Amino acid sequence: MAKRSAAGRSATAAKPVPPPASVRAARVQFAHESEAEFAHILDFYGISWLYEPRSFPLRRKGERILEAFTPDFFLPDLNLYIELTTLRQKLTTEKNRKVRLLRERYPQVNVKLLNKKDYLRLLAKYGYGPPEAKKLPDIDRVLISASKIQRRVGELGAQISRDYSGQAPMAVGVLKGVFFFMADLLRHISLPISVDFMAISSYEGNSGGAVKILKDLDLSIAEQHVLLVEDIVDTGMTLNRILERLRSHRPASLKVCALLDKRARRLVDVPLDYIGFEVPDEFVVGYGLDYHQRYRNLPFIGVLKQESLS
Repeated sequence: MAKRSAAGRSATAAKPVPPPASVRAARVQFAHESEAEFAHILDFYGISWLYEPRSFPLRRKGERILEAFTPDFFLPDLNLYIELTTLRQKLTTEKNRKVRLLRERYPQVNVKLLNKKDYLRLLAKYGYGPPEAKKLPDIDRVLISASKIQRRVGELGAQISRDYSGQAPMAVGVLKGVFFFMADLLRHISLPISVDFMAISSYEGNSGGAVKILKDLDLSIAEQHVLLVEDIVDTGMTLNRILERLRSHRPASLKVCALLDKRARRLVDVPLDYIGFEVPDEFVVGYGLDYHQRYRNLPFIGVLKQESLS
């Protein structure tokens, strides 16, 4: 995109520090409409970004900077600089030259030159896509991005590995919503760990927290260190019944790891030893969570529109 003069920009080598939340597109003056479109997609998916955060000197004469290059975006979650371009060959050739020089001068910097087709393909690689109403008509907004989920799951796995050091715990999941979270979590646990599953007939709120076991454990948990893995804890009534069931098998210890904690709806005080995210009192889907069996495959946690609930 068209660049302002580099004279007033910092040439510091320090890595940009991302803000606590994404800068909203409405607050930024973009040089080109395609930049605003790209920022809109990033905002929709909750991907943090910085606009033109740093200039890289490319050619110097003594202390004087003769040429510098300022990529359009920096994506902290991906540690990636993005320069957008049009299909005009003259501009693309010049930007290719600058990107090539940047890579030569700063080999540690990850930078890509993308046109619209390229950046949509890049986002698709990470599980994202353009926020078109026809593709996600019932999603109001992305609450937790895919990158934030994966980062937090990694942190939980590392913490669990430390806490159970020297042990061989058993992870128990409650089907179906937990399977995405549980599969990713187990990959980050560096211990010999066994796995089993339960299936129940109702979710919280359908029958006052009543639970009918459709599938019980295949393995014995007696004298085992058990980690119950849940996708979301709402009122706590269902989880409380499941914990009572598991305690009846007399495990050596019993802890709970929940991806989402909807604390605002809690009715029963249940122990949560590991929590991914606390979420507001809204209907969330994605990453295993469903609405009438839909949206489990979304790579992020999204909020369902109120008018879609029926």
